[in-house]
Amino acid sequence: NYYGILVLYKGVIFMAVPAEIRAVPRPKNTIVDDSGREGPKRYAVRERSYTKYVAGGNPQPHNGKVIGHIIDMKYVPVGDVQAKTDIAPDMLSYGASALVKSVTQDLKEDLLAVYDPSDVFAMMSLATLKVIKPAITASRMKTHYLRTFVCRDYPGAALSPNSIGNLLQRIGMNGSRRKQFYQRRMAATAADHHIAIDGTLKQDNSKVNDLSAYSRKARVRGCSEVSVLYAYDIEQMEPICAEVFPGNSIDASSYPAFIRDNDIRKGIIVADKGFPPSKIKAELSERPDLHFLTPIKRNDVRIKDNDMLSFEGVLTGIEGHVVYKKKQIKGGRYLYAFKDAKKAAAEEASYLANAEKKGTFSQESYAKKKEVFGVIILESDQDLDPKAAYLCYEDRWLLELVFNRYKSDECLDHTDVQGDFSVIGGEFINFISTVATCRIIRKAQDAGLLDKMSFGELMDDLSSAWRKTNAPSEPATDDDGWVHTLQIVFDELEALGLSKPAPKPEPKKRGRKPKPKDQTEQKPKRKRGRPRKDATPSAGTL
Repeated sequence: NYYGILVLYKGVIFMAVPAEIRAVPRPKNTIVDDSGREGPKRYAVRERSYTKYVAGGNPQPHNGKVIGHIIDMKYVPVGDVQAKTDIAPDMLSYGASALVKSVTQDLKEDLLAVYDPSDVFAMMSLATLKVIKPAITASRMKTHYLRTFVCRDYPGAALSPNSIGNLLQRIGMNGSRRKQFYQRRMAATAADHHIAIDGTLKQDNSKVNDLSAYSRKARVRGCSEVSVLYAYDIEQMEPICAEVFPGNSIDASSYPAFIRDNDIRKGIIVADKGFPPSKIKAELSERPDLHFLTPIKRNDVRIKDNDMLSFEGVLTGIEGHVVYKKKQIKGGRYLYAFKDAKKAAAEEASYLANAEKKGTFSQESYAKKKEVFGVIILESDQDLDPKAAYLCYEDRWLLELVFNRYKSDECLDHTDVQGDFSVIGGEFINFISTVATCRIIRKAQDAGLLDKMSFGELMDDLSSAWRKTNAPSEPATDDDGWVHTLQIVFDELEALGLSKPAPKPEPKKRGRKPKPKDQTEQKPKRKRGRPRKDATPSAGTL
């Protein structure tokens, strides 16, 4: 009955529970268990689960789960203790994660068709957090996962640094599943869409990564790199598939491998000068629905042989002044020549400034250069309208914007993982983030928001929109689920379709209100004028 007494039972030492603790009123068929550790939960109240009867011996009771604790000489049910110690947040950052979720539903469905659901939730969480928090590191993933609605959209995602590393390793090791995912996206691409293919170099300083090879540019910068090739749907303004190659891999040699690996079979490939069609001759012959539109060098003999600089018209309905010429050449292919007056003036000014600075001006060299300033010559196996061919190539700048965001806004220019498989897995997550970014930009442009602010400012505003976790699943601006959200942020949420606008009050009717009718019986009006001669005199008339 004294505090601190030890009890030996079946070779095990137990701490005896003081009598005053055992005397505290508690539910029937329970016992008090002393854990021996200081703290409010030292004395646990357990229920008796069952009693085992032994023939010729005493009954042996077995204790069940903890249903409460003796705290400050009072019995506290376990539910009340959990309520007091529960650390689950009652509000989370909503706006930015909701925007990413609104444009990635089909990506999640395609992933679920290929990968394990637990891995899919982790992939979507990683990709979403990279869009929301560009500079995020693996060690901070779980923190931001738990402070945003990402943890509600993709519950149970394993985002510890070790779990992330293992996930990237698994993604990189299974190339067949990545190919299945990309093929699902490729199948959804319209046959008449234009597919741009280009590459980008990424710094990679891992010592154990075989893909980390020195490119020509990397030798100058003193760092190793990997090359990432992307196929990009110009009409949809988003990437279709991506693949990692060694950093010293030449674009032209990676070009056919990229087409074969991702089984690109339809569309018009709009590539840069580093991707000549001669390098994919076999791939084009095997794929009758796959075509190309590629620029040729300005010193190509076919330009002079076909007199492509004798322009025959001006493109209408586009910004700037562009003259053009189209001609079919031997082999059934077509050449399209364009000269942009603004670009020509800018190139000429740059050439003259450089010649003046270095003192290298030459009349003969200037005459040759002046003829091709602002000129682009395209080659294609398709008979296209000149304006369509020009716009198709000019729209490639969208791909450059994607790469720019891929390297800067998403902070994906440095690979932080080690090993070939981890690099490939990391680029797969980066691909999902990049697709989401492209779609968000398009959605924000359609809503007119990027006319007022930058993409980064928009994401900052939306991240400030916090919402209660028990709020209605379909947000409305006038519900009580928001936490200190500004009106300007509500306007952005409504424009993006992330919050239902509050109903506007009915407009007031103009004009005077009609006078209410008198409900009392009105007296008949007195007739004016003299009474008629044959009229019967009324009472009292003399």
